[in-house]
Amino acid sequence: MISSITASGGPLTFRRDLDPNALRLSRRKTFISLLRSCKNIAQVPPIHAKIIRTFHGQDAFVVFELIRICSTLGSIDYAYDVFRYVSNPNVYLYTAMIDGFVTSNRSADGAALYSRMIDDSIMPDNYVITSVLRACDLEECREIQGQVLKLGFGSCRSVRLKLMEVYGRYGELVDAKKVFDEMPERDEVAATVMINCYSECGSIEEALELFKDVKVKDTVCWTAMIDGLVRNKEMNKALELFREMQMGNVSPNEFTAVCILSACSDLGALELGRWVYSFVESQRITLSNFVGNALINMYSRCGDINEAKRVFKGMLDKDVVSYNTIISGLAMHGESFEAIKEFRDMVNRGFRPNQVTLVALLNACSHGGFLDIGLEVFNSTERVFDVEPQIEHYGCVVDLLGRVGRLEEAYRFIENMPMEPDHIMLGALLSACKIHGNVELGEKVAKRLIESEDSDSGTYVLLSSIYASSGKWKESNEIRGSMRDSGIDKEPGCSTIEVNNQIHEFLVGDTTHPEKEAIYQRLQELVRVLRFKDVMLYINDM
Repeated sequence: MISSITASGGPLTFRRDLDPNALRLSRRKTFISLLRSCKNIAQVPPIHAKIIRTFHGQDAFVVFELIRICSTLGSIDYAYDVFRYVSNPNVYLYTAMIDGFVTSNRSADGAALYSRMIDDSIMPDNYVITSVLRACDLEECREIQGQVLKLGFGSCRSVRLKLMEVYGRYGELVDAKKVFDEMPERDEVAATVMINCYSECGSIEEALELFKDVKVKDTVCWTAMIDGLVRNKEMNKALELFREMQMGNVSPNEFTAVCILSACSDLGALELGRWVYSFVESQRITLSNFVGNALINMYSRCGDINEAKRVFKGMLDKDVVSYNTIISGLAMHGESFEAIKEFRDMVNRGFRPNQVTLVALLNACSHGGFLDIGLEVFNSTERVFDVEPQIEHYGCVVDLLGRVGRLEEAYRFIENMPMEPDHIMLGALLSACKIHGNVELGEKVAKRLIESEDSDSGTYVLLSSIYASSGKWKESNEIRGSMRDSGIDKEPGCSTIEVNNQIHEFLVGDTTHPEKEAIYQRLQELVRVLRFKDVMLYINDM
């Protein structure tokens, strides 16, 4: 005799001429296989209904898979409904449910469920402890560490690694290091976790010291250290470490490539970025969205927008980040009309713009002087795109109005905002006042900046320049004098140049470069050449 149902596009059949145990195992296997084939949550209820009708609603193996699939498909509430109807959930079902809560960003529910499990006298294992630690705050982490020691899981490697991560996340480096030091196996995996802890907290020297002590370093360990340097703005050191990685014949992965491309973007090292791209291709590293987006960002920030567009067009699976990056790059290079076209293409392809998208688009409108389009975009952020405007969006509008000379309107816009303006917004308006020669409003904006205590040397320099450009030399000198009296130093200008894949940085008056004598000699030669050309031009004009 055969019984059948239809679910997930095909008939599900069970043979009833088997003995009960074999039939139960056959059904279990079929249900688990069918659940794993589900592509969306709508396919689950028919299978769930058959599970209940065939008395498998309390089968721990089937329920485990049901909870896992519902969580994976983004329906954590459905998963919890399934869990609640299990009479005596075991530790594996608790683990599946807690893990589902954590991955669904409902950490508090995961921690509460773990407490309930303990209250129900269900003995945890290392898997559930590892899972719940991801949901813990610092106090809960300390409590669980006490339980770990009492239950005898103190030597469990996965638990110790997760404890280190939690302590590192909350900046408790002493506790993280203590767990690390007590580990019987302090190999490259444990060292990588500890390096990440140091990097997260800005203790980059300690991270480097630990990294040097690791005898056998794998790709993940090298990448973690390079990433730590990049996140702590030590770009040159990151590039040096990447060269060491190559000399050690350690193959990079896509994460390594993205870290190095980020360093190149920050330093403006276009040639090195191009070399990294060739290296990525030679190593057959997949050009995923992750790598592709980093390449677009690198080329855009290093000045080669055409190459950025080429990479973007060659990407097969673009995502929202891809569009955000190319729109930002086009805006940065003044290709505002192209940026607007890409935005329209993004919307037409069904991608939902987010806050970053709209900031990039507003910047494009600002750089292109498209006032009407920019104001229309801003007014549509909440109504059309369901994005609540943030201070960055307001700042873009102020910049847009300032660029086209509507300074009083920009100031009224600031006055009517639902939040206080930041120094970036006021600085942009002050800069616009200088460009358009509005001394009165410039004074008012500068005064607000100085009173907010967010002002820096740039505020004083801009205001002094506004006075100077309108012929108010006395006021200009007074501003410079108050700047000196307040002990505010103008930040020195900085230039970088890339030579043979190495970045050289120069500050105004810098004398620390090893080739300083040759550099200054060459500068003097260039000055003499320029002066000679000026003289020749003067003579020719006579």
